[in-house]
Formats: sequence, structure tokens, C-alpha cells
Amino acid sequence: MPKLTVENIGTFDVPAGKRLVQALTQDAGTDQLHACGGVARCTTCRVEFIEGEPEKITEAEKETLRAREITEPGVRLSCQIACDHDMSVRLISRLEGSGRKNQGGAVADEIEPAPNWTTK
Repeated sequence: MPKLTVENIGTFDVPAGKRLVQALTQDAGTDQLHACGGVARCTTCRVEFIEGEPEKITEAEKETLRAREITEPGVRLSCQIACDHDMSVRLISRLEGSGRKNQGGAVADEIEPAPNWTTK
């Protein structure tokens, strides 16, 4: 079982293959945003990798980061990442202080849209 460390919150065992956005909200109990429901459109689910950033990236994530001009090293969309190894992240977009009513809509168990994998 992969370990997910969330800065200033703790370390959690996460079922292999679980979407990072779900691990953050369900397993770690954080208030991570995911306004678009986890389909790589809004960038509210951004995290910064401290360790364990995946080498692969979905084409949807790559395009959304490019379109939104998000170029900071290690910043990724948690909705497009499967927990298949140990990782450590810093939350960027949280409900607290956002002015939003809720974290976002329901997130499917599988990465959406269907992932086409590429390299960063």
C-alpha cells in the first residue's frame, strides 16, 4: 500500500491506484478543492510535490497546466494522478479561505477523461 504524506497533516496508507484527489479528501481528510469534479479542467486540485512526483502525466493534465500557464516545478493536478507509489505533497488549493461553498462535485474512481499517458 503506498504511503501519502501531506505536509503539516500526516502520513496515510492509501489503496494502490486510488486517485490522489480522493486520497487527499477521503483518506487524509483534507479540504482539497476539486471544483470541476476531477476532470482536469479547473486546476483547483493543484498540489506541489515534495517527493515522489510521477514521471508520467495525462495529456489532459499537461494541456490544462499549459493553458493556465502553470509552470512551477512539481505542481500537478491531483485529479490526474493515481497513487501507485509513496509520495509527499503540499496542498495549494484548499476550501478554507477560498470563498467557495464546498470542495467540489463528486469525483469518479477512475481518472477522467480516460488517460492518454505521456511524459512531462
